[in-house]
Amino acid sequence: MRMTRREMVVAASALAVSPGSAVAAQTKGSPAPDDEKAWGAIARQYPVTRQVAQLENAYWGSMALPVAAAHRENIARLNRDNSWYARRAMVADQRHALERAAEAMGVLPEEIGLCRNAAEGLSALIGQFRDVGAGDRILFSDTDYETTQGAMRTLAAARGAEAVKINLPRQMTRDSLIETYRDAIARTPRLRLVLLTHMSHRHGLVLPVRDIVEIARSRGAEVIVDCAQSFYQVPFKIPDFGADFVGMNFHKWVGAPLGAAAIWIRRGRTNAIAPAPALPDAPADSVQGRIHQGTVDYSAQLTIPAALDFQKTIDGAAKLARLQYLRDRWVRQVRGHAGIEILLPDDRELYGATTSFRLSGRTNVEANIAITDQLLERFGIMTVYRAGLADGVCVRATPSLFTTVDEVDRLAKALLTMAG
Repeated sequence: MRMTRREMVVAASALAVSPGSAVAAQTKGSPAPDDEKAWGAIARQYPVTRQVAQLENAYWGSMALPVAAAHRENIARLNRDNSWYARRAMVADQRHALERAAEAMGVLPEEIGLCRNAAEGLSALIGQFRDVGAGDRILFSDTDYETTQGAMRTLAAARGAEAVKINLPRQMTRDSLIETYRDAIARTPRLRLVLLTHMSHRHGLVLPVRDIVEIARSRGAEVIVDCAQSFYQVPFKIPDFGADFVGMNFHKWVGAPLGAAAIWIRRGRTNAIAPAPALPDAPADSVQGRIHQGTVDYSAQLTIPAALDFQKTIDGAAKLARLQYLRDRWVRQVRGHAGIEILLPDDRELYGATTSFRLSGRTNVEANIAITDQLLERFGIMTVYRAGLADGVCVRATPSLFTTVDEVDRLAKALLTMAG
């Protein structure tokens, strides 16, 4: 019997999700962080290279096998059916992806707008923020992303406002971070906007965002939150921050294809952000009207549901515990060595998978590029340098769910060897 197109798609979808179902069967419940059998079953769902120890997983997330299969089917359909699908049936599939995205974020579908990456979305939220004028001030820190810092400076210049940059403390605790922002906010009259990065891409710091949002809002300032690095690495829902404006990614720790991200604006606050320049007549309540997509690679957004389905096979708290276990394993082997500086404390509220380090006070770009080159060429370990912190450049290490204990042990051994 000949199958209909719908039957073929359903069959392909069943095949695509079966590997994830197998993972769920092998990892039922919440596996302990050191349960190598359970985490090994999950790791096998990621077809990543083992030619190097891939410890640079904060750039984007690798797709698991069932997600990659769904993505291939979406690409094939877009290529095969073109505008017949895109202008007809795809509308319903996009709505489904939007609804699944909203569910994962803990928000309403009408409160989000899809975009290609968090930098694009946050740039729109910042650049189109209405309530900043001449003489006002906006505030950000050295741990924020380069693009968002640039957007804040551009906003200030365009409106005749002042961009205030603060440096977060080097010896950090939850209380010291909150007090740093409390003091900066108190010392900044006419403060209209604060940018907060939930997890820094520079060294992995997880900021106590909700506490700082409460301080900022008590002084009449609005807050935009960047959770590009933290969403689905650290368990939370978007409204938990207490802010009204958030940008995030699906292609990092959700494991969707590159080009899947979103902005969120709390219902009733959309008009605080001007429409996208290309959409001057966008309705006052349209979040999507705040960021103009144009024609994008729709396959990435259409694969969001498959990525979320795979993530449902992994308990979120267990996932974070595993990532912290891998991070702790290498950090504890090198912390205390006179030639190695670990940039984050061991307070589990302040980190996830990522932690950065320095060797012997080497704080310039050239020295840290040399460190990453040596780690790769001599020890087969992929890392990345990060610039922009007030006290200098560092090297970032980020394990993922497919990372083995042998790989993080290799990093620790390499660092001890290089530090002498």
